[in-house]
Amino acid sequence: MAEDDDEDAREGEGAGRPAKRYVTREGYQRLAAELEQLWKSERPRVTREVSEAAALGDRSENAEYIFGKKKLREIDRRIRFLSKRLDELVVVEAPPEERGRVYFGAFVELEDEAGERLEVRVVGPDEFDVAAGRISLASPLGRALIGKQEGDEFSFQRPKGALRYTVLRIRYEA
Repeated sequence: MAEDDDEDAREGEGAGRPAKRYVTREGYQRLAAELEQLWKSERPRVTREVSEAAALGDRSENAEYIFGKKKLREIDRRIRFLSKRLDELVVVEAPPEERGRVYFGAFVELEDEAGERLEVRVVGPDEFDVAAGRISLASPLGRALIGKQEGDEFSFQRPKGALRYTVLRIRYEA
């Protein structure tokens, strides 16, 4: 990341301009694939279904037509959101120069007080998926991890109470 990007990430919205929205290459590709699937596959299919339901007659009591129109509005809303969001995102391609610390895109292996291990990847808010081990940079754990090194111990507050972790390993994909 360039110095200006680091500065923008630290300053965020408090500097009078919107914060940059960082995303990994994989996260960007997932969002772009979702947009393409909605536009080229899902929307045409639902449009056909709505047309077929409309041909059946009275639209005011036609559940398939009403449901189809509602589904079409949801798809169009998601398409608009994704189209705008993809234009705003900044793809972080290269790992940081200082690979011994946790920054955006890092894979981090953690161990809790009970000896349970967990591997997470620090990603942007648009691509987090806790079940897949992708945590948002903006989450409490994501914020607590930034800048940590291997061997560092830290705790962070979560709704169930504080939790302590030790950073076992940090790696970045090339």
